[in-house]
Amino acid sequence: MIVGTSIVTRGAWQEAADTITLDEQARHRRRMAMVSDGGIAFLLDLPEARLLKSGDAIQLDDGRLIEVQAKPENLLEVRGRNARHLLALAWQIGNRHLAAEIHAERVLIRDDPVIATMLEGLGAELRRIESGFDPEGGAYGNAHSVHHHHHADPVEAEAL
Repeated sequence: MIVGTSIVTRGAWQEAADTITLDEQARHRRRMAMVSDGGIAFLLDLPEARLLKSGDAIQLDDGRLIEVQAKPENLLEVRGRNARHLLALAWQIGNRHLAAEIHAERVLIRDDPVIATMLEGLGAELRRIESGFDPEGGAYGNAHSVHHHHHADPVEAEAL
């Protein structure tokens, strides 16, 4: 079987033999059998899990490149009244450990009715869109990582 063992970042390659279109969760991989959009079967076998970004290419062991494309997903486009407000909204999103694609004028997150209600309550302007999703990578590596920690509630905090 053909094996893909490395990733060439977007902008660092010229021509792809084919494409593979995946949603964000399917692009967070280390090892998996895959089939390109045009039918090239291969085994993705990377040294560690990583988030494949739209425009990256998977280098196959036969020299071909497979371009990664982001499959459109249901997203929320979050906008603020100004830069300061958008920054505060982004902080709220990050405080909930949500994957987010950050731009100068907007933040994209997965469409979630509970989060939408919270953000609307904070004055965000929301728009539901369908688009590829390329969230920021995590602080501890290429792939976005979610770490969980316990926030003591006020009653527990008073007891401490």
